[in-house]
Amino acid sequence: MALTVRTDDEMERALTALSNAEGASRQEIIRRAVLERYERGTHHDRVAKATVEMVERWRKVIDRLATT
Repeated sequence: MALTVRTDDEMERALTALSNAEGASRQEIIRRAVLERYERGTHHDRVAKATVEMVERWRKVIDRLATT
């Protein structure tokens, strides 16, 4: 699948610097950035869901601790 990404001077400098520093192609730098951003977003959702589940699971214990 092909995708065209329009860049400005700042992004060009950043892509070139990252590409040189990491020894990866500019395409790979963009790919990693998108996947890392996606992972961070879904991580937050997973943590929020797990928090709700744990609070529900331990509700009685939490309530007891709150009254002591």
